Amino acid sequence: MERFRTRTALLALTAASGLLLTACSGGADTGDGSKAADRHDYSAGQPAPAEGQDADERDDLREDPDHLSTFALDVDTASYDYARRALADGRLPDPSTVRPEEFVNSFRQDYDRPDGDGFSVTVDGARTDDEDWSLVRVGLATRTTGRTGERPPAALTFVIDVSGSMAEPGRLDLAQESLSVMTDRLRDDDSVALVTFSDEAETVLPMTRLDGNRDEIQDAVSDLDTQDSTNLGAGVETGYETAVEGLREGATNRVVLISDALANTGDTDADSILERVSGERREHGITLFGVGVGSDYGDALMERLADKGDGHTVYVSDSDEARKVFSEQLPRNVDLTARDAKAQVAFDPETVEEFHLVGYDNRRVADEDFRDDRVDGGEVGPGHTVTALYAVRTEPGAEGHLATATVRWLDPETRDPHEETGDLETDALDDSVWNASRGLRTTATAAYFADALGRGDHDLPDAPRLDELADHADDLADSTESEEIRGLAEAIDTANRLM
Repeated sequence: MERFRTRTALLALTAASGLLLTACSGGADTGDGSKAADRHDYSAGQPAPAEGQDADERDDLREDPDHLSTFALDVDTASYDYARRALADGRLPDPSTVRPEEFVNSFRQDYDRPDGDGFSVTVDGARTDDEDWSLVRVGLATRTTGRTGERPPAALTFVIDVSGSMAEPGRLDLAQESLSVMTDRLRDDDSVALVTFSDEAETVLPMTRLDGNRDEIQDAVSDLDTQDSTNLGAGVETGYETAVEGLREGATNRVVLISDALANTGDTDADSILERVSGERREHGITLFGVGVGSDYGDALMERLADKGDGHTVYVSDSDEARKVFSEQLPRNVDLTARDAKAQVAFDPETVEEFHLVGYDNRRVADEDFRDDRVDGGEVGPGHTVTALYAVRTEPGAEGHLATATVRWLDPETRDPHEETGDLETDALDDSVWNASRGLRTTATAAYFADALGRGDHDLPDAPRLDELADHADDLADSTESEEIRGLAEAIDTANRLM
């Protein structure tokens, strides 16, 4: 197999991801964590090759390879759902919108769960037909969600795009339907506020308890109507101001942005927008959750906002998806079990020649910042799982310890740090990816699909042709009788026809 190409940029930027929804991943063991510095596609610590260097010359650069990989936890799923929307519309998604970690984390996994707060860590893997290359999966899971009444109350500020583009069916109407159903599902001691924005932003409902006020909230939702331009910056700023004004001690305070993210007025830069609300975010710990809608969708802006705003994103295209997000997952998962969660994987230099983290390009953190608790990580709730996939090239005939994964997080109340670890030995690798566990096969299928849609930019070993991948997905859907895997198989088949 060709050596992985090297990305030359090193990012020291932090990427936080507050987890609202139960994302999907799979496995079970235990391990520590961190966010990683953006690394090359070679082993960590390798210098980037000069233009024109061949593989042999690049080998000479590997004098002291760094065998650490560090990243902030992330359970965004918007990239996969938006790709499915594009395929359903008869077009291939723009490769720049394809983020493989979001494909991987879109599927439920069966990792073991910890007894209390914190994480379990699962590390498993399987060999590919490419010589000495394997896929290694790191799965992190929190305890399952308790009954709704066991969580703290929620204080949710909904920032709703009412610009002209939101008049398209499946945008504002979908948001209104979803918020109406969610209002009926929230508890009496929960609170909601509504902020709208077009060319300007307005607080149409201050923070209001559900108890005795459901009709007032429903009326405010029903009265929403589209207007003019999209001043997303003003919407976010007013949303945070409203959230601070209605801040509730002991509650989970979040801003939920619902938009097609097609900003065309005012501040349109994600970093600048978030800098204007940085004080509210840091002082009060208010996280940002982005919900994308619309066939024409500003994916990059929404992803960047959530990335830098201690949050994450989802994308919804129909009533079923929206109902699931707003009326089931959001009310159930407003609690936090971990703050600033990071993962770090240490590959054994005695057995590993090189490795490549698939995706997480915007979530990587400097290795030395793993135990620096001033560096942001992901906010994680109960019932969440996070999966990271690595392509790993082992030394010929390697036997013994392969990798140790560690997750590190802060207690959401005391801010005390905790760590958990898990290990993988070479003899624990399955002989074939396609004969491995259901969870690993699903992860591999989703990652290979993202690789194909991204035009092979992620360099996975032993990548099958799309028609072959469709066959693997069909077999997996048949054997598991999983509706979500059947949807994956259908998406792969559609992409194969379009290509």
